[in-house]
Amino acid sequence: MKILIVGAGGREHAIAWKLSQNEKVEKIFIAPGNACVEMLPNAESANLGSIDEYVSFAKDNNVELTVVGSEELLVQGIVDEFHKNGLKIFGPDKKAAILEGSKAYSKDFMKKYGIKTAVYEIFDDSEKAKEFLNNWKDFPVVIKASGLAAGKGVIIAQNLDETIKAVEDIMVDEKFGNAGSQVVIEEFLDGVEASILSFTDSKVIVPLLSAKDHKKIGEDETGLNTGGMGVISPNPFVTDEIFGKFKSDIMEPTLKGMQAEGMDFAGVIFFGLMITKKGVYLLEYNMRMGDPETQAVLPLLENDLLELIEKSFEKKLSEVKVNWKPLHSCCVVAAAGGYPESYKKGDEITGVLDFKETNDNKVFICGAKVENGKLLTNGGRVLNAVALGNTLEEAQKKAYELLKTINFEGMYFRKDIGGRFY
Repeated sequence: MKILIVGAGGREHAIAWKLSQNEKVEKIFIAPGNACVEMLPNAESANLGSIDEYVSFAKDNNVELTVVGSEELLVQGIVDEFHKNGLKIFGPDKKAAILEGSKAYSKDFMKKYGIKTAVYEIFDDSEKAKEFLNNWKDFPVVIKASGLAAGKGVIIAQNLDETIKAVEDIMVDEKFGNAGSQVVIEEFLDGVEASILSFTDSKVIVPLLSAKDHKKIGEDETGLNTGGMGVISPNPFVTDEIFGKFKSDIMEPTLKGMQAEGMDFAGVIFFGLMITKKGVYLLEYNMRMGDPETQAVLPLLENDLLELIEKSFEKKLSEVKVNWKPLHSCCVVAAAGGYPESYKKGDEITGVLDFKETNDNKVFICGAKVENGKLLTNGGRVLNAVALGNTLEEAQKKAYELLKTINFEGMYFRKDIGGRFY
């Protein structure tokens, strides 16, 4: 089988790594490319950009399965175009991808189908948004760009001045581009975040192991939002009771809502949750594997990933029992200095191309390229150090020990992924 993976980050490396373990997989193409092809058997990059290019490439190379990591192409309708051309692709069509592509749409969807979420208002006029905020009493308040903003379009404002600035940054100065033409203003939920990836065949939703992302650039969750600075799995705050509430208050009504709206696809739903004293709330949907959650969750998955995907297409996910290693994982992101704002590219990375993977230690490449036999930085989030352990503390210790063997100029990582333990 030949497989095409759409995307270029650590998530795509992790997906390719897991799929390559199936002996049926002859070739894996990753587009627009990832230096991880230097570390995987039978993998190569393909420099593709537009949806038409992906369709043509899949046809010309007899690709039997395409797996989409990129949220932008999902929202643009890559799945619809593949279907028109008789090509098998794992991911939501345009109709379902809007659950991620528009926070305004998804909030209204949650409200319509009784899914527990924060109180909110939607605005497409900056002056009306500011007028509304002038009467807001309960700070902090959350202001979100409605469109796709690479995980960075959320601002938590502590007072009125910050809220006004946030609206102007998003809607007037277009800090997040077109994503900010519409904003969602919602109550701040005080609690602990959790991520639950799941597979769906649109008949059932099968949740995977929980995870805890660390979104802020600074330790103790300070500073700017990023695409994620590290993850642990399972999330220690997702108890059996919390998981039960997630299923009854969020997952099951989501499935009913999707079915009522005629959303029919084989793919992934990522639930971003907030666990509070008042219960479990849904913050957002992502309609593909999360990054960097995928890098922490897949190494714990005992099932064959290709089998899960194929069962999704066959609408037989209900027959699958998902099994997990009785371990903990810790994924730490090493970023370029200056990320998530301006940062340098082109610095040599040592300790990765000659890295020997073990059952407990893995390195996934997020933003790097190979030139003249050297691995060079080529993005803000550069790589993931992932380790497994019998306890969370053991996994954390191994991940940070692994990072000591890797180096590039300006390398930055948080030292508290999973909580302070040393």
